Amino acid sequence: MQQNKSTFPTPRHSEMMIKICGMREPDNIAQVASLAPMLMGFIFYPKSPRNACELDPMTVMSLPGFIRPVAVFVNDNYDHIIDICNRYRFKIVQLHGEESPEMCRRLRDSGLTVFKAVSIGSEIDWTSLLQYDGSVDMFLFDNVTPSSHGGTGRKFDWQLLDDYPLSIPYMLSGGIGPDDVDSIVNAMRPGMAGIDINSRFESEPGHKDLHKLINFILSLRKFNENEPTATPFWEKTK
Repeated sequence: MQQNKSTFPTPRHSEMMIKICGMREPDNIAQVASLAPMLMGFIFYPKSPRNACELDPMTVMSLPGFIRPVAVFVNDNYDHIIDICNRYRFKIVQLHGEESPEMCRRLRDSGLTVFKAVSIGSEIDWTSLLQYDGSVDMFLFDNVTPSSHGGTGRKFDWQLLDDYPLSIPYMLSGGIGPDDVDSIVNAMRPGMAGIDINSRFESEPGHKDLHKLINFILSLRKFNENEPTATPFWEKTK
């Protein structure tokens, strides 16, 4: 198994990414875009309360160039994923189901950047994740969800990542809330590329609370001042 100690430098706050997921409402999307997150997630899963399947493609295509939109899918088929990406001009997909390394590789070979969400329980089977090496660009580690796909709004034990052994960067997700800035800074380890936030910043599913986001992002950017102009690692290598 590859060891990250020789492949990842110590992460810098100026390069840490913020992804705001579960966006659905055009006005709210425009408001959140003004805060300049690097990544904004749109869920194309009909069972999700944040389902964006009816969103006008122009809402996504009109985002500022420094925001990278991410299309989120759950066990969807290849052709439908490609169709959605073409219609909305997504260049990044996040797979939140049991997608195989072969499926991930096929999407990546089509020119897409691929994030793979992984549910974390009380331990992590690193060997099973090693099979995604070369198939995905980044993992997104979330708390395990026993009954449905998607986040739980609760954290897993971030200390499980203290000795991260893989060569694939990751984002922290699951239960990150407005009061977690210090915890995020303390959790930064080689391999960590950023954070994914969603439900704990909402006034209702799919509608982000601007006051909570502003306070959180301003606090985090005391350490992360250069995010809007930073270039993601996957764009540096293409």
